[in-house]
Amino acid sequence: MTHDDARSKDLVNSDPDAAKEIRARTGPAGLLDNVVDRAVRIPSGAVRKHVDQLRKRNPNATPAEIVRILEKEYLRVIQASGGAIGAAAAVPAVGTAAGMALSSSDIATFFASSAAFALAVADVHGIEVEDVARRRALLLATVLGDKGAQDVEDAVGGSGVAWGKVLLTSMPQTTLRRVNKTLTNQFIRRQLAKQGGLLVGRVIPFGIGAVVGIFGARALGHTVIKQSRDAFGPPPERFPRIIEQR
Repeated sequence: MTHDDARSKDLVNSDPDAAKEIRARTGPAGLLDNVVDRAVRIPSGAVRKHVDQLRKRNPNATPAEIVRILEKEYLRVIQASGGAIGAAAAVPAVGTAAGMALSSSDIATFFASSAAFALAVADVHGIEVEDVARRRALLLATVLGDKGAQDVEDAVGGSGVAWGKVLLTSMPQTTLRRVNKTLTNQFIRRQLAKQGGLLVGRVIPFGIGAVVGIFGARALGHTVIKQSRDAFGPPPERFPRIIEQR
């Protein structure tokens, strides 16, 4: 047992409140929450660079066409990750236990890819945001589907502007904190059930898990894509940012 482990055990035995905090931090909900926090900290420069690279490779593409390219890229990444975990778990030398460990990385890939995708779509719309709380709310709302989007729209109050634009640019901090609390509570309940079911599917032996992983990841990905379209509305006719063509 490490020194930290021993200290945590002492706290659990002596302080019920500390025990509750440790369980929250190290249990499935706390770990999933940490994955989201890491996912939304992708540097804006990396997001902008990727969008600019796509535009340079497709110099005649409209903003709507660049968004469609981003959507296809995103689905390929998360499907490849989901299928690879299922395939690995089907190999006797890897086995179910290792497959479960690999699936933790797979879940991190899903959230990191989802955050990068949503921020890239925002960039096409001319929105760059560094605020981690705004990024977090965007990721949670898109992953949660219609219910998450409805929570943000209710907070926006029917402004007539796409909810993602309001969320990232003008939502007051007090409202943002309330929205994030609501979304986080929903997220922990629903995503543990969703990801837990898909995780079990990916570690079914004999290769069946690969199929479940691919189609499960695709279903989650389509939810994120649909919500990103609703969040920002139709792409602009022209790019709000000019890039140098080389």
